[in-house]
Amino acid sequence: MVPAVQRHFHRSSKDKEDQQQKAYYITAKSMSENNKNMIEPNDIEKFKELLRTRLSESGWKEEMKAVCRDIIREKGIENVSVESLVKEMTPKGRALVPDSVKRELLQRIRSHLDPMST
Repeated sequence: MVPAVQRHFHRSSKDKEDQQQKAYYITAKSMSENNKNMIEPNDIEKFKELLRTRLSESGWKEEMKAVCRDIIREKGIENVSVESLVKEMTPKGRALVPDSVKRELLQRIRSHLDPMST
């Protein structure tokens, strides 16, 4: 069997979760790129504000602060740059966004793009 095919059949549940996360972000990104002209800047700001509110309510912001502190403690303040911190925190931050927040935001965007579907 080809190694790539073997890896496909032997994925762990973590790998499957990672794939689902990637699929979600690819879908959301392609939706936003394809429908960019359909969402007014004011609406985009409303979605961003909803996201900020939900992340704050869910405790995500506090979790990210803790992740940041842990990275700095682990590597030492003198060995961490803003760029390296952002690079390391971004995948962790995406993984820590509660599914309920993702679903709500995606549902609201879809409803906005197709008001007849609600």
